[in-house]
Amino acid sequence: MIYIAADHRGFRLKEEIKKLLETELYEFRDLGAFEYDRNDDYPDFAIKIGEKITQENARGILICGSGAGASIAANKVKGIRAGLCTSVKQAASARSDDNINLLCLSADWVSLDDNQKITDTFLKTLFSSEERHLRRINQIKDYETKKR
Repeated sequence: MIYIAADHRGFRLKEEIKKLLETELYEFRDLGAFEYDRNDDYPDFAIKIGEKITQENARGILICGSGAGASIAANKVKGIRAGLCTSVKQAASARSDDNINLLCLSADWVSLDDNQKITDTFLKTLFSSEERHLRRINQIKDYETKKR
């Protein structure tokens, strides 16, 4: 299952990425926004998709204007490894090395064509499971569960 969400600045791109998911026959669920609302806030969508991904051990795509705000907010959810990707090579590396489970996209600074290619790469790239990458991800998990 692939979850997808966006705020108002990412709304149009989300609708285009959904077409790609349909064409490639991915099972996905749209978590909003369901209509353009210039007053909505990306943290609402970031937290909602982050919680869904961690509950179901799924992956997702989150879109806002820059991609940065969505990434920051989503990474506050325990278990989320959100990465803002602006190139295909970055998306491949983020999946292979960092095992991101939430792709964040920039609707304002990256073209539709490039965002589609980035999404396709995110969905098709597997985590390498190399020891050094596992070690680093486990360091993050240890910090998340550490009592402070």
